[in-house]
Amino acid sequence: MPSIGFGTWAWGNKFLWGYEPEKYDHILKNTFEKAIFSGLSFIDTADSYGTGRLNGRSEELLGFFFKNLPQSKLNKITLATKLAPYPWRVGRQGFKSAFDASKKRLNGKLDRVQLHWSTSRYAPWQEEQLINGLGDLVEDGLVSEIGVSNMGPERLKSMHNRLKLRGLKLKSLQIQFSLLSPSLNKIFKTIDTCKNLDIELIAYSPLALGVLAIPPEVEPMSMTLPRKTIFNRLLPSSQKLRSCMKSIAKKRGVSQSQVALNWCRSYGAMPIVGIRDPLQAIDAAAALNWQLSPTEKKELTLLSKDCDAKMPNNPFQSR
Repeated sequence: MPSIGFGTWAWGNKFLWGYEPEKYDHILKNTFEKAIFSGLSFIDTADSYGTGRLNGRSEELLGFFFKNLPQSKLNKITLATKLAPYPWRVGRQGFKSAFDASKKRLNGKLDRVQLHWSTSRYAPWQEEQLINGLGDLVEDGLVSEIGVSNMGPERLKSMHNRLKLRGLKLKSLQIQFSLLSPSLNKIFKTIDTCKNLDIELIAYSPLALGVLAIPPEVEPMSMTLPRKTIFNRLLPSSQKLRSCMKSIAKKRGVSQSQVALNWCRSYGAMPIVGIRDPLQAIDAAAALNWQLSPTEKKELTLLSKDCDAKMPNNPFQSR
């Protein structure tokens, strides 16, 4: 079974997650430490995480937290960041300054660099040059691994083959994958491609922004308006699904969130769950101790397909 990692999209994001430095930074430090010492060793971030003046905040926080971590623990962590293919980042050297800035914010801890999204729908030439540049970083010994995000099977094969010709491995693909993801059948094709090409599959938003963690009879707590809008659309449609998740969780003595994470793992994906407090870190790590039965997996998948409302499509997802 794949492991479980954690993502840091919320660390610095005020628009969707209501982040405030003075209110949350000490909590996030405790959350980070609890996650690492509970056995979560894969961390995902991005150079674009952090809104407005807080741009890059997620990486900055991680870099600060790394300073206080024992070297024995630091060595076991895989830190993966994503670089955004903004329109002005062009050419084979288009990511070089962004990469250097990320590595500096992360206090030198950077194991895997990932293309944040695919530009194949509007500028395929840009993506190809940037991938070549990431390959250069590996060949120059500046980073160990390359990953991509938001790609379908066709583009994934192309990027894999491009790197393979240079003797380089495409380590991972990161896509939105949860019980409320749109187009599950298309995702299953992507999963098959990853297996055939020996590419790790990483599932982001495995809890659908937290919707899948909400028991069917519970009203969600206060949240930002954008997130509340999504909740209002997804909660009614997912009632039966979440009732089934609650039943499985109760039977096993686990949380509903753990059920969602282990559904992703049952399809060979490593979920990266967003955590913002120590209890969430502990709960995510506990999901490593068990797995869904084939019957539970099938029932959840069928109920997922019956949900009328799904998470929004990523507009940059390629074929």
